This record gives sequence, structure tokens and C-alpha cells, in this order.
Amino acid sequence: MAEPGLALSAAYAACERLAQSHYENFPVASRLMPARLRPHVAAIYAFARTADDFADEPGREPEERLRLLDQWGRRLDGEQVPDKDFPPVKECPPDMIFRALADTRARFDLPAGLFHDLLSAFEQDVVTTRYASWAAVLDYCRRSANPVGRLVLRLSGYRGDALDRASDAVCTALQLTNFWQDLAIDWPRGRLYVPEEAWRAAGADPAALDLGRLTPEWAAAMRACGQRTRQLFDEGRPVCDGVRGRLRYELRATWLGGSRILDRLDAGNFDVFTSRPALGTRDAIVIASKMLLWRATPPSPTRS
Repeated sequence: MAEPGLALSAAYAACERLAQSHYENFPVASRLMPARLRPHVAAIYAFARTADDFADEPGREPEERLRLLDQWGRRLDGEQVPDKDFPPVKECPPDMIFRALADTRARFDLPAGLFHDLLSAFEQDVVTTRYASWAAVLDYCRRSANPVGRLVLRLSGYRGDALDRASDAVCTALQLTNFWQDLAIDWPRGRLYVPEEAWRAAGADPAALDLGRLTPEWAAAMRACGQRTRQLFDEGRPVCDGVRGRLRYELRATWLGGSRILDRLDAGNFDVFTSRPALGTRDAIVIASKMLLWRATPPSPTRS
């Protein structure tokens, strides 16, 4: 039998391999994060990535996906749900994930509610494909994206309402940017995150998306969505200045990367059916230079 310390190290190593094997638009356990925190970020990522895979697996019936997510939540709460009750994951089995995650949660006093928020968003993805209002979309982002930012802050020793609010704004903006970026991917799968009140206000018709191009009405709807997303990036910018050390650069890079994709969407009139913007090597160089030349957000008399 392996010694407890060795087993824990192996669990963290498995989570890091899982994190490094998945491409994402924004950093995961980035090299900009302090080395001591990367294993803990990877443990959180492994938990969320695996649950998200349960929700998105096309070969499973919705009832099975919801069952797996429910069991994942019960395992999070300490129930003895055996690994065999989950699909086999060779690179990082559930026991490894929860061993590392339990240690991370204990070390940093991470609230279970943030993890359950993530799971509730994954469950919603199984049963919800359209959103009537901005309130509904933003509530989804509150649970699908915002917990990640709050968890990173807590790993780094930050707890405060002002930072949490700014982090929430950035995380929601990043999530929305990804929605607009993936419109042409999501629509053929029957999913639309653009709220009905936004596309109706522009006179757009979802059936027009079947043509594989953006009509003038849809372009207007997406520009309005982009403006609202830009406001959220602006509201969240102070979180990049409210932290210290390497995390400050990690957050700046994340903010700049998301904003740059939104810039590309805007420049292309949000026509992702023609071209889906993505970040490349040249973008990384520009982001790095802007990160170093960053000017802190001036304090506002209305900001607490």
C-alpha cells in the first residue's frame, strides 16, 4: 500500500496531467500562477472538467448524464460512491480527483457551495437549450463561470466582497464571449445562449441561423450582446489591480485575452459563421506587452 503522502502526490499529478491535456481558450494552471498553487488549480479543474464531460457526452441519454452529475455531487459531499459507478477515466480516475480536491478544500477552506454551483450549471446544460432573458443567462454564468474566479481568489488568500464582485464580472464576461464565439458551433447542436429578449429586440429570427450566415438583424443583436459583455469586462477590470504577485499577471493576461477575442468578434461584425476568432502566438506577444504596460484602473468614488 502506498504511503498517504505518496498517494496524495500521485493524485495531484494525475489532476495536472488532465489539466494539461485539454485545450482551453483561457489559462488553466498557467505558468503565471505561483507554482505552489498550480496543483490545487488542477484539482479544481479536474473536478469541473470531468463533470462537464458527463453533461456533454453525446452518447449518453439525458437521464444518465443527470444521474452521473448527481453522484458526482454526492461524492463531493463525502458519500461513498465507488469509482465503478462512473465511466472509466484512465488518465485521472475519480478517486484521484476527490483525493486531491479534498486536500485542496481542507487547506484553503473552500466552500462546497461553489462546487455545487458548477454542478447545477452542468445539470442545466443537460435540460436547457434556450434562454428567454438576460437574467436567465446571467444566472447561468453566475453558476458556470463565477465560482472559478472566486475559487482562484480564495486559493490566493483573497476574500472580500469588492474583489468577488469584480471577479464575477470578468468571469461572466469571459463566459459570454465564449458563447458569442461559439454561436456557429452551438446552433447546429440545438443550443442558443443569446437571450430571446436580445434577438427579438433586434428583429432577428433563430431560423435564419440555419442559413449558416449572420443576417443584419442577427448582427445587430450580437453587437448589442457585445456591448453588454464589454461593460462587464470594464466592471471587472479592478480585480486585476486588487491582487498582488504573479496572480496579478495571471488575471491581467486572462482579462486581456478575453477582451482581445471580443475585439476580434466586434471587428468581424460577430460573423462567426465566416470566421471564428481564436488567439495565436502573435496574440500572446501582444498580450504579454500590454500586460507589462498595464495601467491600473483609477479608483472610483462609487466603488466600495
